[in-house]
Amino acid sequence: MKAELAVVRSGALTTVQDRGRRGHAHLGVPRSGALDAPAMNLANRLLGNAPDAAVLETTLTGCALRPDHGVTVVVGGAPCPVTVDGRPAAWGVPVRVPAGAVLNVGAVTSGVRSYVAVAGGIAVEPVLGSRSADLLSGLGPAPLRDGDVLPLGTPARQPALPAGAPWPAPPTELTLPLRLGPRADWFASAALHTLTSATYRVSQHSNRIGLRTEGPSLARVSAGELPSEGMVLGAVQVPPDGRPVVFLHDHPTTGGYPVIGVVAEAALAVAAQAAAGTPVRFTLG
Repeated sequence: MKAELAVVRSGALTTVQDRGRRGHAHLGVPRSGALDAPAMNLANRLLGNAPDAAVLETTLTGCALRPDHGVTVVVGGAPCPVTVDGRPAAWGVPVRVPAGAVLNVGAVTSGVRSYVAVAGGIAVEPVLGSRSADLLSGLGPAPLRDGDVLPLGTPARQPALPAGAPWPAPPTELTLPLRLGPRADWFASAALHTLTSATYRVSQHSNRIGLRTEGPSLARVSAGELPSEGMVLGAVQVPPDGRPVVFLHDHPTTGGYPVIGVVAEAALAVAAQAAAGTPVRFTLG
């Protein structure tokens, strides 16, 4: 009988995530997947899991889980307190959780998203090749609710990383390299200067769909309307209020607001850990 994980406390937003479902944008399906992929990958490697093993992605307040068999877990990503049946446990390294004990992943002390990896992975049924929850389309498993029960896979026999692997700290300032286009010509030259010289801040309204910013508006020179066109991960769309939105993994695959530039995908994992109020600067690169 395979192990299962009962959700005692689901937290503000906890979802199942893996590497995402690539190659379906033409069907209107975004990639989804873990926003902080390096954190997910490291947690899986510490357990010897396969690279595509699904994990839990928590948001700000963590979650609490009870396995029906003894399991080994790693809690990483955004730093947070971890306890097993009320006793302090280590963050960022493998921890054994006995059958029936409660693993409590507390509220983050910095950053936004913590990751809970379990030896064997979260074994919910895949949809279009991925176990990821997609908050925009509704594909994949729904966000966790109290009382949910998650099936677990069989732990692999792959060698794990040494327990002392380093974890990057969440950013105190976010620098996003930007390649201008395809609609940079819809904006005044002053707007382009503002975008790359002003300091924005992460809005509290950011989510898995996009990192919203607060700061100076970007003035358009074209008042027309665009027909909907394809959107990519990292696209910086400018809605009518003029404040840039950086599209993250659950972004829509089409949109009608102009895209002033695109942020390199490698920079987006850091963006996933930028808490509300974090300064944001865009640089040309």
